[in-house]
Amino acid sequence: MAKLKILHFPDSRLRQKCPKVEVFDTNLEKVVEDMLETMYAENGIGLAAIQVNIIKRIIVIDISPDRNEPLILINPEIQDKKNEIEFEEGCLSVPGFYEKVNRYNNITFKAQLPNGEFYTRDVDGLLAVCVQHEIDHLNGKLFVDYISSLKRDRIAKKIQKLEAEGKKFERKNVPYSI
Repeated sequence: MAKLKILHFPDSRLRQKCPKVEVFDTNLEKVVEDMLETMYAENGIGLAAIQVNIIKRIIVIDISPDRNEPLILINPEIQDKKNEIEFEEGCLSVPGFYEKVNRYNNITFKAQLPNGEFYTRDVDGLLAVCVQHEIDHLNGKLFVDYISSLKRDRIAKKIQKLEAEGKKFERKNVPYSI
């Protein structure tokens, strides 16, 4: 397994729309393992392949308290959504920043496992928000796209400045980043 480099906003590579995974093989399994290692190392609860510059429709998620219940979504699609809520989100690609975003509290999604098998799940709460957030990534959208352009530009400038200075990103007192 290998820890991968996470792309940070405003990197234009994060804006790519990811194509479907067509080949289900050991290479795909390795990508999933590397993504999980990266997500856990960064204290994230979700990671889309595009965030580590892999342009495929792959998501890994683990919201379990012991960080031992990974959920793999290949080619995910939201089938149904209801009960809009406001949720404070953070993101491994927008480190240190958190904003309120409107999402749905209940969703049904369809996805594939690394072996190509299809499955459907009904989820709610944090897991539902996480799935929506990560699918946005696969479509080239970030949570900062839900806030004002003025705020978004300020965040981009702060991240660019910190990276130019080689400084670490400070995380707010939130237990996770999606």
